[in-house]
Amino acid sequence: MTPLRRHMIEDMRVRNLAANTQRVYLQQVSNFARYFGRSPELLGPEEVRAWQVHLIEVQRRSSSTLVVATAALRFLYHITLKREWSVEELPMARTPRKLPVILSQDEITRFLEAIRSDKHRTVLIVAYAAGLRISEATRLKVGDIDSQRMMLRVEQGKGRADRYVMLSPRLLEVLRSYWCTGRPQYWLFPGRFPDQPVGADVIRQACHDARRRAGISKPITPHSLRHAFATHLLESGTDVRLIQLLMGHRSLATTARYLKVATSTICATTSPFDRLPSRSPQALPEPRVDHV
Repeated sequence: MTPLRRHMIEDMRVRNLAANTQRVYLQQVSNFARYFGRSPELLGPEEVRAWQVHLIEVQRRSSSTLVVATAALRFLYHITLKREWSVEELPMARTPRKLPVILSQDEITRFLEAIRSDKHRTVLIVAYAAGLRISEATRLKVGDIDSQRMMLRVEQGKGRADRYVMLSPRLLEVLRSYWCTGRPQYWLFPGRFPDQPVGADVIRQACHDARRRAGISKPITPHSLRHAFATHLLESGTDVRLIQLLMGHRSLATTARYLKVATSTICATTSPFDRLPSRSPQALPEPRVDHV
């Protein structure tokens, strides 16, 4: 391990960056250095710009990948190497704001029924029933189930924050049935090795296979269930601030975007066209046709 890599790791740990963020940042910096064949200490803003262009035009990377790569390099040069460059010299790409595709409750049911593994199905039921991220659902421990208070403890979710979410009676029944079959000891959903939780990639593959078997055309990832959780709560009249708390969002604006896809707020809104005075088709003016 080079001194620079060790220094960057220490800086990220001191700032309590998530383990996955640390891994991705190191990978992005390694790719950057490998492309130029030199240590990042010998590179500057011009090379960063050339690398960004390469990612877009040659590797055809998405804008989100470009954002992560730039964030990693900003951390390296501003925090670890303490270069006195302005932020504008390492421009951050703007990512398009896309609305999530929402599964209906019928599609959720069909999808869950198409999952063959009891463990994988239970993980994804938890993701939908409690609105958890896949990393939060897979890393639940047996001790995180509080059946007395009817809560699930989510430990160190995104942003290194703990929170509690509701444990519905129906979900508790599912979890008890699952536990009686597998008898997990520490991790609620152990992976190939009992001392490790099931991998997120395994659950993503289960989603892909179940979507195909269910014959659903919409794209489905584990995060689709979290989107559906928030949207279905909004459609049932749950206050957006409570949903923010359950989802673990820092900003209310993040939660409020689900208002844009909730059918109760969109489809139930009366169009101004419906308020126009009603007239028979015969009374409408004939379209004008200009003859040459």
